[in-house]
Amino acid sequence: MEDSIVSKLNSSDIISKFEEHGQEHVFKYWSELKEGEKEILIGQASQVDLNEIDQLLSEHIASSEEKELDLSGIEPVEYFSIKGKESLDEKWTQAHALGEEAIRNGRVAAFTPAGGQGTRLGYDLPKGMFPISLVSNKSLFQIFSEKIEFATKKYGVKIPWFIMTSEGNHADTVNFFKSNNFFGLEENDIKFFMQGTLPAVSFDGKILMSSKHEMVQTPDGHGGSFRALVKSKSIDEMVSRGTDIVSFFQVDNPLINCIDPYFIGFHLMKESDLSCKACIKAHSKEKVGVLVNNKGKVSIIEYSDLPEELAEKVDSSGNLQYSAGSIGVHLFQRDFILELGGNPEFQLPFHKAIKKIKTIDDSGEVLSPEAPNGVKFEMFGFDALEYASKTCVLETARAEEFSPVKNAEGADSPKTSRADQLRKCARWAVAAGVELSLDDTGLPSITFDISPTYASTQEEF
Repeated sequence: MEDSIVSKLNSSDIISKFEEHGQEHVFKYWSELKEGEKEILIGQASQVDLNEIDQLLSEHIASSEEKELDLSGIEPVEYFSIKGKESLDEKWTQAHALGEEAIRNGRVAAFTPAGGQGTRLGYDLPKGMFPISLVSNKSLFQIFSEKIEFATKKYGVKIPWFIMTSEGNHADTVNFFKSNNFFGLEENDIKFFMQGTLPAVSFDGKILMSSKHEMVQTPDGHGGSFRALVKSKSIDEMVSRGTDIVSFFQVDNPLINCIDPYFIGFHLMKESDLSCKACIKAHSKEKVGVLVNNKGKVSIIEYSDLPEELAEKVDSSGNLQYSAGSIGVHLFQRDFILELGGNPEFQLPFHKAIKKIKTIDDSGEVLSPEAPNGVKFEMFGFDALEYASKTCVLETARAEEFSPVKNAEGADSPKTSRADQLRKCARWAVAAGVELSLDDTGLPSITFDISPTYASTQEEF
């Protein structure tokens, strides 16, 4: 009886707070909810920072002014060119040796933000479960697992893998790994944890409801990785393992080299807090963030924020000046993550995204909008560049490391990614002396695959 009274008092207090902040509609159907439904709603509501929501509404909803990006001090970013690797430059040799030493000494961990569903692919499951390999149809998760497995065997060391899920896909992700025996990795070397969430809001600032007893909760973006890594005790585990370099890669890119000694070596040579990999942009309008130097700091500017005259600006050789496209692959120092994510006073800026959001209408019926009807808030990890004392940018070959799976059709689709995977396999085979018939784009007349457990680079193959 006493627990029930306390529960009622807590519920009353939470409901009052939502009323004070103008969000009383969240509890509109409270009186008709079942006990279990009330527990769900109160559980969600107790996790919402209403002061933070008010701040977001003030900055992104109430204000009609869009913050102008100051590009007055922008310059092309300096980076280690891939040409150095091709010419066996001494710096690249030194970087490779440094990187291999760090891996062998157990200093490197893998980290994948994997909180999204495959909705844009027409796939109603976690994106990491999407089958994408050429012959055996391996999932993205399996491809990454096998790449990490290759590195563990090559360097004779355990490489922990931290996978950040979301409330909506956590159970499916964990069960997928369990049902596949963790794809050959040790269960103790994989840690799953959930990222933070924020309520989505309508254009007039009201928290949207997905049902009468649930708010629309959306992941807070990969910029929420820092505080999620700290809150989940993942950083503590890194400390206990002696891991201090975190290899960050997105869940949608099957070509990624998860544990790259060259990248790790340059990161160490520069004593970098946060390092970025870049590919030369395919063309001026390619939809990738652009790495630049802005007032002495490396930063990433969204393609939509880069003025056309800068995006199309060329140098004396006719090459794009702002050509370093970010591919969402980074290295973080563990202590840098702790410095940002462990500070309760620190927070990366939020960005708003206008979306079509399934919600309930005034009568409580579920509504699937045909046009954008609300706003989601998210943080971008690359905003942390501003707080890094030292950074490093390394160019990599697009054909070797970047072919994401984002859309069901067209650019960055399963079709284009599989074609790029096949071209990569063909290049490796031809370089090793295999005779293949190739078309003008480098596609062979046969389909085959090279297992990630066999080789991670053309040189190793």
